[in-house]
Amino acid sequence: MTGSSFNWRLAAILALVIVGLDQWSKQAVSAALRYGESVAVTPFFNLVLVYNKGAAFSFLSGASGWQREFFIGLTAVALMAIVWLIRQHRNEIIFCWGLALIAAGAVGNLIDRVAHGHVIDFLDFHAFGWHFWAFNLADSAITLGACFLIIDSFRPRPEGGA
Repeated sequence: MTGSSFNWRLAAILALVIVGLDQWSKQAVSAALRYGESVAVTPFFNLVLVYNKGAAFSFLSGASGWQREFFIGLTAVALMAIVWLIRQHRNEIIFCWGLALIAAGAVGNLIDRVAHGHVIDFLDFHAFGWHFWAFNLADSAITLGACFLIIDSFRPRPEGGA
């Protein structure tokens, strides 16, 4: 989609809502459950309180502790890159909204890493004895943003780039 420009103000409001709901939900689950406790909500969904010291899908969660600072620094660099990309591509609305959702989710998880040393995860979907990795609302925003980027990748591009 071209012809209009990315709305920074609306994106900031959406990001604040996402980060606020993410932090509120993490606090609510942390207050209601003990670490490792699981509560069945439906036959395919549980609330569970787990901590992830790693990245997506618990990547590097078993490392010796260095990963906290690494992921904090990586997130800071990624957020700067996202702002730069949005400024460079402000007329590519789907692309920019995808990046904005990823940034909002990254901030939600960054707050956890700085405040707690780990990310609080609590959404546990399962079927046929298989459990997906537990995740949170910030992760959901990141995933939705990635879907926007995938959709945008199918957008016809003018000859010669852009």
